[in-house]
Amino acid sequence: MTVRGERCGVLVVVLPSDLATPGATEELADIAETLGHALRVADRHTDLYRRTRRASALSVPAEMQWGLLPGRACTDAEFDLHAYWEPSYTSGGHVLDWSVTEEELTLVVANGTGPDTPSALVGSLALNAIRNARRAGLDLVGQASLTDQALYGQHRGERSLSALLLSFARATGEVRVVDAGSPTVWRVRGAATERIDLERQLPLGMFEDTVYAAQRLRVLPGDRLVFVACDRGEPPPGGAPALDRSVRRAIERTRGTACADAPRAVVRTLREEAPGGLPDDVLVLCLDWHGRRPAGRHAVADGDREALPGPSTV
Repeated sequence: MTVRGERCGVLVVVLPSDLATPGATEELADIAETLGHALRVADRHTDLYRRTRRASALSVPAEMQWGLLPGRACTDAEFDLHAYWEPSYTSGGHVLDWSVTEEELTLVVANGTGPDTPSALVGSLALNAIRNARRAGLDLVGQASLTDQALYGQHRGERSLSALLLSFARATGEVRVVDAGSPTVWRVRGAATERIDLERQLPLGMFEDTVYAAQRLRVLPGDRLVFVACDRGEPPPGGAPALDRSVRRAIERTRGTACADAPRAVVRTLREEAPGGLPDDVLVLCLDWHGRRPAGRHAVADGDREALPGPSTV
């Protein structure tokens, strides 16, 4: 049972062999999808399904996080998006969000700042500020600036958040990026796996009235982007080569893994191979870009054609 790519459970139906036809299987798949949507709606009004899914109790920060994040997956014609984080039951610092419109996919990934309640509060403030700016119609630079002001106004620079904000034009694959001291981003294109080194700017909330600029890149049909966020933050480009090599190997080893299973596989491989081990909190997000067919029914929005400030295309 799925809702736009997020797995809600498994529906098991036993049929006599004479009734197990392709038509029946297709009908059951439709029923499972409908049931997934019904469970999602019911989940807003009862704790029954959440209690059933949990193997143990969540910590308070983790409860805050699970209530704030949009989910673990989102799929559409142009992309598949799946995330996995550890620890799932005691974390609270991971920040992840997305929004999908007819024209674009907007994505936010941020390094966790620890598993404690203050970290969960920082993440909650930041994510609500980003959503507030986005829903007010502000672009990525405006979203980063408003969130920076909200965090600095509350914590006066004592707590900040390293985040990556991206906007993908669904029709063209053009990507706007605001890199505020972000997690690392890796691209798998054909046989090549490479880290995308963006021009990092100050983390959100570190200083008052920080000025942010957008960069841009392009994704092509068949590209896979892998985001790796750790609570200790990521080293600057050129730093920690041993960890970078481990991340590269983990991504290459999972190249043939389906997008839905790739984030978990990457985390497990890193836990086994990373020098000195990974931090306790780690988030991996995988985005497979399919692109839009030339005969797609949506035209490119005017905003997608605008020149962008900042560094040249990556």
